[in-house]
Amino acid sequence: MNGECKLDYREADITHAERMKEEANVHFSAKRYADAIDFYSKAIAMCESSSTKPHNFAAYYANRSFAHSKTEAYGYALADATKAIQLDPKYLKGYYRRATAYMSLGKFKEALKDYEVVVKALPNDKDANRKYTECNKLVKRLAFEKAISVEDTKSVSEQIDIESMKIENDYSGPCLNDGKVTLEFMKELIKTYREQGKLHKKYAYKILLDVKKYLEKQPTLVHINIKSDEKFTVCGDIHGQFYDLLNIFELNGLPSDTNPYLFNGDFVDRGSFSVECIFTLFGFKLLFPDKFFMSRGNHESVTMNRMYGFEGEVKSKYSVEMANLFTEVYNWLPLAHCINRRVLVMHGGLFSKDNVTLKDIENIYRNRQPPEEGLMCDMLWSDPQDAPGRSPSKRGVGVQFGPDVTKTFVELNNLDYIIRSHEVKAKGYEEAHDSKCITVFSAPNYCDTMGNKGAFITLEGHCLKPKFTTYTAVPHPPVKPLMYANSLVNLFC
Repeated sequence: MNGECKLDYREADITHAERMKEEANVHFSAKRYADAIDFYSKAIAMCESSSTKPHNFAAYYANRSFAHSKTEAYGYALADATKAIQLDPKYLKGYYRRATAYMSLGKFKEALKDYEVVVKALPNDKDANRKYTECNKLVKRLAFEKAISVEDTKSVSEQIDIESMKIENDYSGPCLNDGKVTLEFMKELIKTYREQGKLHKKYAYKILLDVKKYLEKQPTLVHINIKSDEKFTVCGDIHGQFYDLLNIFELNGLPSDTNPYLFNGDFVDRGSFSVECIFTLFGFKLLFPDKFFMSRGNHESVTMNRMYGFEGEVKSKYSVEMANLFTEVYNWLPLAHCINRRVLVMHGGLFSKDNVTLKDIENIYRNRQPPEEGLMCDMLWSDPQDAPGRSPSKRGVGVQFGPDVTKTFVELNNLDYIIRSHEVKAKGYEEAHDSKCITVFSAPNYCDTMGNKGAFITLEGHCLKPKFTTYTAVPHPPVKPLMYANSLVNLFC
């Protein structure tokens, strides 16, 4: 009798877990990914606590893996997919999900191995073969590029001959004034871009070369001094959402000597107006070099640009040569800014070790692609967490840091608080760690799917107390996000 009761109880648990999984699937279909993850997690916990597991238990982890991928928590997605495979080595969807996570992390060879497992098991599956073929092409292409690369060749910037570039008679876009960016040029550029026009390649190259020359002279950590009566604006990720960028300027005013800005990384990728965003931002950088600032984000890198659209967009609108020049420019972007020596701003977050000082940040060598560990990696990739201490990153790169880590860091460096970006927030911002760690994200309705608000922060020099302005997405021309992304991205998204 007792045995029968226990069996009924276990069966009830599994039935309840199945219902929760189905509810999670509903949330996933409605693109409520955080809710989906919550219900998948509850269902998994219920099954894990029971001695009896559902026959499809691997699917619970594989489904949660896919939901994590949708929230860009690729580290968690990878762990869940691996768990699904461990539970059932024949469960092919686990390999699909793990390949997705590997692709998102730029680990293309690992992804190819998982796609190969699926293709061998399902040789006639068109979807599996398409993904395997595309991934294989990418791996071979990268191997070829590596084989033909020669380290002592001239940089792209040294090979460009701007003088030989002719301006066609029918070009009607903005023109530099004696090779210089002016306010009139910027207004005309914005108008041209708003109407889906294009900047001539001669002026585009000139802007890139001038920005590179300026950035090369900048330190890795830039100190900004704002006056007691001065307003200063900090914006987070823009991600190629040009029309939302214009909305920020409409709400808060164009950049000027009396209206300074800091854009905190991830200017490009995902959104399909990344070229328009980056030339607008670089133009203002040249026009107001001491009042307009830009930090590097994790998406100002070759791997991310190759996967999430910026490289493809530049190639489509200009050339391979320009895409390579962007890489050289991005390598020189500062990694952090410190406002009045009281507020540190960087794209990702804090570090995987204690006792890091501002001096340590100043000494980081930045003219390179982001490494997979160390201070530079952490600054571009890390995220805050509620729990004390540190944890492995949900993204698979960087680290997650708790309120105690933030408190120790700001006290050590005599800071009031830190500002970072890097994460979608429903309100466009979040105050965490006793308001010592502030997140600002400026791309509303991220990728046209997330439904989040965007936000920017304004500070006044006399107190540096953050004021948050939020806004919703504005209409844009009918060009989908990820339009120029690697074909594999659209296959697994």
